[in-house]
Amino acid sequence: MVLLLFVDLDPDLAALRPLGGFFVLHTAGETLRPLPTLADTYGAPPSDPQGDPLGLRVRKVANALHAPEPRIAASIAQQGLAARLWSVTLGCAALYGRVPDLDPALLRWDPEGSAPDDLWLTDVRPLPADAAAPTGLADAVLHAHLEPLAAALHSRYRVATGLLWGNAGSALAGAARQLDQWARAHRRTDAAARARALTEELFAHPLLADTGTRTGTVFRRRSCCLYYRVPGGGVCGDCCFPRPPRSSPRATSG
Repeated sequence: MVLLLFVDLDPDLAALRPLGGFFVLHTAGETLRPLPTLADTYGAPPSDPQGDPLGLRVRKVANALHAPEPRIAASIAQQGLAARLWSVTLGCAALYGRVPDLDPALLRWDPEGSAPDDLWLTDVRPLPADAAAPTGLADAVLHAHLEPLAAALHSRYRVATGLLWGNAGSALAGAARQLDQWARAHRRTDAAARARALTEELFAHPLLADTGTRTGTVFRRRSCCLYYRVPGGGVCGDCCFPRPPRSSPRATSG
């Protein structure tokens, strides 16, 4: 039997910092300027493009990668944000036994920041860390964030929803793998066991169950994020393709 060692959430969520940049969550008072919330990001685009956080992020990614189509940049941007949300949530669940309330209205985001995405939580409110509880991980990430984000990207950039859920599954698998490696290296078998159990439950969710196949911490997705279409890009480690396809640009959009 593995003994699970939990501590209360601290106001700075300091236990996440040793895990690396994808796991860090800034808390109230750390930001020096006003930032949009993720609730703003998932909403209808404003008339002023400069006040559109989602559009700003997609354009920043497109410019950085020289993406030939906006939907490619939208896919990469979504996967980056999904990775941050999964990392924070899974890290808190494994190390604290609780997760902070990640309501999109409480999370501020810098759409023009570097990767990994900068996130600030304005109020640390502890919630249960069960995967399927009404206020658990599936609700905190899948329903509160990734569903409205997918809807916005599909509507605005015509990114296929199957691709976006594949990105979500890939991001979850990546966060789980990094957390497992850290926990094993630091002899936190309790955290490793907790992360594995929660990841298994999350991948059983209908929105993630068909996104790929898993063997231990290895994940092989059933869709492609389109990164291979970036100049100089190739296929990712978990891509459904063993090598960049030569088919039409839209052949991998689903």
